[in-house]
Amino acid sequence: MEKAIFGAGCFWHVEEAFRQLKGVLSTTVGYTGGSLKDPTYEDVCTDKTGHAEVVEITYDPRKITYEHLLDVFWEIHDPTTKNRQGPDIGTQYRSAIFYYSSEQRTAAEQSKKNLEQSGKYRKKVMTEITQAMMFYPAEEYHQHYLEKHGLAACPR
Repeated sequence: MEKAIFGAGCFWHVEEAFRQLKGVLSTTVGYTGGSLKDPTYEDVCTDKTGHAEVVEITYDPRKITYEHLLDVFWEIHDPTTKNRQGPDIGTQYRSAIFYYSSEQRTAAEQSKKNLEQSGKYRKKVMTEITQAMMFYPAEEYHQHYLEKHGLAACPR
């Protein structure tokens, strides 16, 4: 089993997109990339912790590749906006890939380069690619939020 971490705006939406993929064994929403130890949702919402809302994915690489996870990541959000996804604004909503290995880093950088060269976007891809740091699971009420509430997308 391997892990991957992606930030692409509201973590409820990101979790739902990955949770349903064959080969994904589990998803956990949480926070990473900042300096505050054991942040809460309220802490992260201040936009002062440096943490991003992210999803940690545990997957079986024999059933789904990291490259496929990257493809899904690029499709579910706008990677050209800095610190923003839709109406959500702040560093906690940044587009980010947190890699666990040099192989993940290489794959993420190549995937980003391919996207930039594809011409899909006129603006620059703003996604940061950073080594995975301490991951802090979000509070239980955030886990599988959309599924628990029978929602297909984040409420606006």
